[in-house]
Formats: sequence, C-alpha cells, structure tokens
Amino acid sequence: MINQVTLVGRLTRDPELKETLEGTQVSHITLAVTRHYRNQKGEIEADFVQCTLWRKAAENTCKYCRKGSVVGITGRLQTRNYDNKEGKRVYVTEVIAETVRFLSSKPHEVAPEPKKEEMTIGV
Repeated sequence: MINQVTLVGRLTRDPELKETLEGTQVSHITLAVTRHYRNQKGEIEADFVQCTLWRKAAENTCKYCRKGSVVGITGRLQTRNYDNKEGKRVYVTEVIAETVRFLSSKPHEVAPEPKKEEMTIGV
C-alpha cells in the first residue's frame, strides 16, 4: 500500500506555532494549490489543503514563512473524525507533513533608515 502526497502551493495565512500538552510543537496550515486547468469562465481555481506540521518542520515553517510563501510538502493523507457540539460526526482529511521545503526566495530585509544628524547653525 502507498500513501504519499506531494504538494506545492502558497500559505493562505501566517503559520502559528502551538504546543501539545506534552510539549510537542505543531502547526496547522492551509496550502492553496492551483489546478492545471481553467474553469468555464477562464479562471484558474485552487484547492485549499489542510496540512499538519510537527516538531522542527512546524518550528522552521513558522520562523521562516509568511502568508503567500511558496512551500513544498511531502507527507501522507490522513482522515480522522469527531462529534461536534450538535452531536454530528465531522470528518477531517489532512496531509501530515513529513518534509517541508521552502521554495520562496528569502524576503528582503528592509534597510534601517539612516540617522538624521542634527545640524547646528552658528549665529
């Protein structure tokens, strides 16, 4: 059996780092992955894929990526379910990331503004 997923897409929001009760770092991100065809209106559509990152992958993604960053993820597809407040069963399908590659170029650092020197004018 094979369960392997490879995705390249853009982050839909800034990633947030969280910790489990045991202290393990985790981040839940959404990746916008464009489709390879246009719809009837000529627009390119995207799929929004939920991904879970653990430990160093979560830490580094939160440290180096922002909304719009291009990220490559390989991992496995996982489905889980739970009962919501209304007692209805909810199914969640997500990618559990095994590797994450940062494909955007490094953001350019903004150079600090030069200090304004005070000038004294002699009278």
